[in-house]
Amino acid sequence: MRRDGPGKPELPLDVHRHAGASDRDAVLVEAVLDAVPSPTCLLDPEGRMLLGNQAWTTRSRTYADLRFQVGIGANYYDMALSLRDDAVSRAMVASLQELARGERDEVSLDYSFPHPLGGTRWFHVHGSRVDQAGHVVVTHTDITSRVQAEQAATWRARHDHLTELPNRAHLHELIDAELRNPDLTPVAVLFLDVDGFKDVNDSLGHELGDQLLRQLADRLIAGTRGQDTVGRLGGDEFVVLCRDCDADGAEILAQRCQAIFEQPFELAGRSVRLSASIGIAGAGSPRPAMVRSTDLVRDADLAMYAAKAAGRNRIHVFSADLRTAVQRKVQLAGELRDAIDGNQLVLHYQPVLDLPSGEVAGAEALVRWQHPERGLVGPCEFIPVAEQSELIGPLTRWVLGEATRQAAEWVRRGFPLLWGVNISPAALAAGTLVRDVAEALAASGLAPEHLIVELTESCVAEDAERAAAQLAALRRSGVEVAIDDFGTGYSSLGQLVNIPAGVLKIDRSLVVGAPDRPSQSTAAIAAVVGLARACGMRSLAEGVETAEQLALATELGCTYAQGFHIASPMPAEQLTSWLATRRSARAGRAALGSATAAAPRR
Repeated sequence: MRRDGPGKPELPLDVHRHAGASDRDAVLVEAVLDAVPSPTCLLDPEGRMLLGNQAWTTRSRTYADLRFQVGIGANYYDMALSLRDDAVSRAMVASLQELARGERDEVSLDYSFPHPLGGTRWFHVHGSRVDQAGHVVVTHTDITSRVQAEQAATWRARHDHLTELPNRAHLHELIDAELRNPDLTPVAVLFLDVDGFKDVNDSLGHELGDQLLRQLADRLIAGTRGQDTVGRLGGDEFVVLCRDCDADGAEILAQRCQAIFEQPFELAGRSVRLSASIGIAGAGSPRPAMVRSTDLVRDADLAMYAAKAAGRNRIHVFSADLRTAVQRKVQLAGELRDAIDGNQLVLHYQPVLDLPSGEVAGAEALVRWQHPERGLVGPCEFIPVAEQSELIGPLTRWVLGEATRQAAEWVRRGFPLLWGVNISPAALAAGTLVRDVAEALAASGLAPEHLIVELTESCVAEDAERAAAQLAALRRSGVEVAIDDFGTGYSSLGQLVNIPAGVLKIDRSLVVGAPDRPSQSTAAIAAVVGLARACGMRSLAEGVETAEQLALATELGCTYAQGFHIASPMPAEQLTSWLATRRSARAGRAALGSATAAAPRR
């Protein structure tokens, strides 16, 4: 073969047999093309096929029933447009024509077209110009398997493997695309969380939990509109993208989503009834400046938590005050972290009275925050923040450390009382309670029999088995355990019997009772006292605010009482004075009684 320019081979224009080439040249060119494993053809400057290798001939037979030629003499460009006449095919043809005219060095692109037996085939098309006249060699490498694998990987990366719904990343892509829609139609997002899903997982196992999620995904798809997209963020959290949907329409869709829970879920022969809390956030027209998918999903998430806090199985529409509240919580969490490290926390103590003897039995330690700007902040404001921001562990350890240190000091001063410390459910769930108590006792030198650890009834009932193990370990070490707020939770008698506790604290709602039904309140207190006695526990009446309530608690057999009628919570130094004054008063009354008894009668 001749070469035109340095290193550039030039095929003679008559390389094909019918053009008069020598047999040797033609056989050589055909042999070279046949050595190429991919379908390859040689085109003249007009796009007519001069030669095709064996792979091309084999591939062409697949399309023998099509109404165009694919063999020698056929026009390659016409063939390509007959297979797929669209912008992609026209661009490929134009690129090859430019190559033939010398306007580009090569053509390299991926190209697809329908297969006669169904489906789509993908080829990498590579074109090279072989001479100055404009002859072009085009090679077609089948990349269908690779493209399908890439498409499958891309799909998996954007979809949830369990439900096959769009995942978090893909949902944000879809929402952002809708927000950028030039039509500016209203967009809404529903954030759905299944109430009680954890109980299903814990009781029936993760396999049935997964089955429930798949059923729920199918129901959500069936319950939403065709233009909506249902996706799963993870766990039991789902998001519905509602296109062309205003606030009223979003609430109607949310109600439809809640309605799908009316029918129980069938799981391995069991019927499971659940509900959902749903938050709604939307972007109308005109759009807020720079609104993003993350903004809508975050706002809908906040609204969902507001729905759950309102009692579950609710629908809540986002409002700006929800975001403000979250910002306050974030700020408060940062300040609380500094407060724990910066010695801004203090303990107040509320005395507990031993009713049979009338003596002070001990006191309950109650944490307060001496905020540098807001003054004394009660626990109701910052305990929930501590639980949500993973500060409950450090806070619990601080309270245990300070309470046991102060209690040890009081014991040394001659007040060998019982000192109660409230423990958060989050601290119990963390599984570090036994270790934290042991470390506090060791650091303070307080004997374990002077400490009472108090946990609410609902906290113990939530995971009774795990709670029982930790409480049993505490009692074996000598620490007493009290069940707080009894009468407000949902523990069963079976749970109560199995919980190793020594004190049952009767919630103030039972002690105060209903003014118009005093007999029922009396009966409720008597029942709890009897239950505690039957379980080998002592009873403590909380919230005693009047002399009548104190007398009733004494009459019904309560062991202890606590409340404002006896004493309000007070700082440590004030409690020291209060204890000393009460001791002096009792000593004076005892001395007076002795003197009266010894005086001669007249």
